[in-house]
Amino acid sequence: MKLLRLILFWLCWAIPLSGYAQKTPIFKVVLDAGHGGKDPGKVVNKTIYEKDVVLKIALLVGKKLEAHPDIKVIYTRKTDELIDLYERGAIANKNKADVFISIHCNAHETQVEGTETYVLGLNANEQNFEVAKAENSVIYLEDDYKKKYAQYNINSPESIIGLSIMQEEFLEQSIQLAKIVQSQLTGVMKRANRGVRQAGFIVLHQTYMPSILIETAFLTNNEERKFLTSEKGQEEFAENIATAILTYKKWIQGQSSYVAPSDTVSVHGTGRKQPANHPTEKGSVSYKVQISSSPKRLEAKPFNFKGLSPISTEKDGKVYVYYYGNAKRHKEALTLLSNAKKKGYKDAYIAAFYLGKRITIEKAKQIEK
Repeated sequence: MKLLRLILFWLCWAIPLSGYAQKTPIFKVVLDAGHGGKDPGKVVNKTIYEKDVVLKIALLVGKKLEAHPDIKVIYTRKTDELIDLYERGAIANKNKADVFISIHCNAHETQVEGTETYVLGLNANEQNFEVAKAENSVIYLEDDYKKKYAQYNINSPESIIGLSIMQEEFLEQSIQLAKIVQSQLTGVMKRANRGVRQAGFIVLHQTYMPSILIETAFLTNNEERKFLTSEKGQEEFAENIATAILTYKKWIQGQSSYVAPSDTVSVHGTGRKQPANHPTEKGSVSYKVQISSSPKRLEAKPFNFKGLSPISTEKDGKVYVYYYGNAKRHKEALTLLSNAKKKGYKDAYIAAFYLGKRITIEKAKQIEK
């Protein structure tokens, strides 16, 4: 009897402690259905509203993720209401989210089609800027918008620069997340691939974690509109967005060696410091080829990078970024890029640095002259 009491006593203590020791950390996902309330988003045929389509998709994504006990889903909205862009970011920050996913539909005056995923950054071109400006215009429907966004002008590309720097710590993680989502939506769903892009979305600027904005498809395209508004289409988008988030989760937690697929990303200078391994000479431009990024630190040796050398490393938040080469002229950097791609780094691209900070390729070429 005494022995039985001892066994029962031990079980009462050991089982809870064992469960506590093995407790899986919760991965927090904020799902942001774009627009809402008096902001309908894109409107087609006076009856189809972007705000309704993206809300249905976001709720379906959340339902799929909530089936995983180690994931907590937070919604910026679950009903037809207008949430300020400022407040959407605040919700994510308050909950200390691991990722922020904003879901939208695209629009154009033509029958253009396809999926594109954005991270916050300098506008690579006028088209990206116009997309961001359209999404940002919702601020004029908000109360006290002049006070909240006093330093932001949606008509000025220059105002994006300050926003980009605030998200810089999470840029590499955001790009990786965007690539995984884009690959899932275009590779698995076979949507037309419009790539991973950078633009100045206010809703992404407000967050302090890896953040992306998904333009699922074009409401203005007749075929894509039918798909977006159908239960089948919304279910497919939700399933693949959820799968992409789970893939990213495994990658960032070091449980997967997933390598992002080949996608063109317009990555422009946003004030990032030069990798310490190979400092730039004062007053000179330096070009490097970014070949990969990973939450795992690798020794900067050729055998870890398919024989490429020299390799330099930069810590960017939770991610290590790896660069190949160190060229003084853009022409030389193109040769390095070609070498990297021949070695299998199909997603490699050129990054430029000046006075210890990352700058745009266009700016580097001007200085080079």
